[in-house]
Amino acid sequence: MTLPPGFRIGHWTDRSSLTGCSVILCPPHTVAGCDVRGSSPGSRELALLHSEKTMQEIHALLLTGGSAFGLAAADGVMRWLEEHQLGYQTPWVRVPIVPAAVIFDLNVGSSTIRPDAESGYLACQNAAAGEIAEGSVGAGTGATVGKWNGIETRMKGGIGISSASYGDLLVSAVAVVNAVGDVLRHDGTILAGARNASGQWLGDMDPLRTLSRSRQVPLGNTTLVALATNARLSKVEVNRVAQRGHDGMARAVKPVHTSYDGDVVFGLASGIVEAGVDLVAELGSDLIAEAIRRAVLTAESLGGVPVCR
Repeated sequence: MTLPPGFRIGHWTDRSSLTGCSVILCPPHTVAGCDVRGSSPGSRELALLHSEKTMQEIHALLLTGGSAFGLAAADGVMRWLEEHQLGYQTPWVRVPIVPAAVIFDLNVGSSTIRPDAESGYLACQNAAAGEIAEGSVGAGTGATVGKWNGIETRMKGGIGISSASYGDLLVSAVAVVNAVGDVLRHDGTILAGARNASGQWLGDMDPLRTLSRSRQVPLGNTTLVALATNARLSKVEVNRVAQRGHDGMARAVKPVHTSYDGDVVFGLASGIVEAGVDLVAELGSDLIAEAIRRAVLTAESLGGVPVCR
């Protein structure tokens, strides 16, 4: 899978501590928005993405493990961008604008080693165009899904990417999948999630997926999505695309947007081709659902957590 021209993604992965971060470097004048639906987000610089805020561009987006500790990786992203003379020009200095959001992966691998500034810097150095690694890399390294019945029944999540074109329009979705809920196929059947000792899907026996507080369900969740396009969209429109992107998340994750998820969708538009906002939003929603499924299909078993394949 690839991203629209000008966008690059780089991963930093710690396979011994089972954490990591992923950075999307943006082309010049990328307009961004976001929509937060989960009740437990961890984030940085999200307020300036709101439609009414003055800032009209971002320079990179950080998706990271490590819970709130992992936000420190954004400092390294800013340092890399400043060294490459990228940022919002003020009369005194260029200031890189780097929104960031986290997943909680401290219950897999080490809870004391998290992405830091050096991790974010190295992820920028690793950014490249062309084919991109998926699965148990970057921010998806310690991701797991199907925790609504407790972490004992969880299955490996990861990072997935899906892309499509419609004429000159290009849209790509990057999803870091660390959900409370199960991941569903197109037909609504379970692809990855909570199972019992016999391998039966617990969601088939409990369709409402009653959350088990006694089994640490509040710990360790969130799905993060970046929807990147070469469309020319206003800040209002790109925020609208981010809002509708949650439709795609809801098609592939059940339950979604719970009290213990920090679900966020980011919209990124590089402004190259004319395209209707509704076309971008609907195509993007389908791609988000597909990227979520790819995240679990491409994941590797790490830390003793099984994979769906």
